[in-house]
Amino acid sequence: MDSSTVHRRNGTQTHKESESYTPVPTARNLPINSPPRFTLLLSRTSRPSSPYSAASQSHPSHLAPSYFALKRNVFNRFFVKIGWFWTTLAFVMFLFLHPSTGPSGGLVLNRKRVQGLIRWGLMTFWWAALTQWFFGPPIIDRGFTYTGGQCELLRTEEGRDSMSDKRELFTAAACKLAGGQWKGGHDISGHVFLLVLGSAFLWMEILPAVAGRETRMIKRKEGDVITADREAEGEKEREEKEEIQGLSVPLVVAGLSWWMLLMTAAYFHTWFEKFTGLVVAFVAIGSVYFLPRAIPSMREVIGMPGV
Repeated sequence: MDSSTVHRRNGTQTHKESESYTPVPTARNLPINSPPRFTLLLSRTSRPSSPYSAASQSHPSHLAPSYFALKRNVFNRFFVKIGWFWTTLAFVMFLFLHPSTGPSGGLVLNRKRVQGLIRWGLMTFWWAALTQWFFGPPIIDRGFTYTGGQCELLRTEEGRDSMSDKRELFTAAACKLAGGQWKGGHDISGHVFLLVLGSAFLWMEILPAVAGRETRMIKRKEGDVITADREAEGEKEREEKEEIQGLSVPLVVAGLSWWMLLMTAAYFHTWFEKFTGLVVAFVAIGSVYFLPRAIPSMREVIGMPGV
């Protein structure tokens, strides 16, 4: 034989591997100090890739490569699906609990808080117009139908009869309730849009408070004015506690939004659908937080965070 030599010992046939044969590394015979990137490469190449369904915009549930690839995962159902509720809750807690926006401990309205609520209203308008309602169907659903998409039920006469004219025109919700699926057309990723919009909105609002405390001037008993972080230790402890209360929830919501954005990028939608969702979110953020920098009259109305 070319690759092995046969020996007989006590009637038992054994094979001696030739010196030119090199065993293929497996999970069992990898050395303990093997490079992590090599182990990761083996784990990725040894597992068959999960198929992707363009109709459901996800992986089949029984072949999902991760728990986060399932549409019914708890974070998708109770966080992303009602993402604007969590974003609003986090913003309200920051607006009325953090000392940088005004007196904490009550619903006291001042200029900063009123302008903050105006910015929240503008961002809420973008969220609602794209995903909920825009003088009828939302913009994302309109864009889908304008690019040739329709509900799968509309391909049959029975499906058309089961839907009213208004429901037939645009809405993805009506299609889903009727047991159909969006097919054809371009579907902007609502998940990417919502997660980028919500997290960027929170970061733009809290960033001045996170970046550093405002320098304060105090007057001492001797009459001179000095720069100090706090006039008294008791005040310092109280305001630090207020800062933690105002920032904790927004930071958690923004961080979880980024994690679910990563999961969406890995497991849901096509790259072009995700890209268009990102672009639309950037347009919304730019119109509220960057455009006013060039338009003084607009800045006077909606203000800027931390100013």
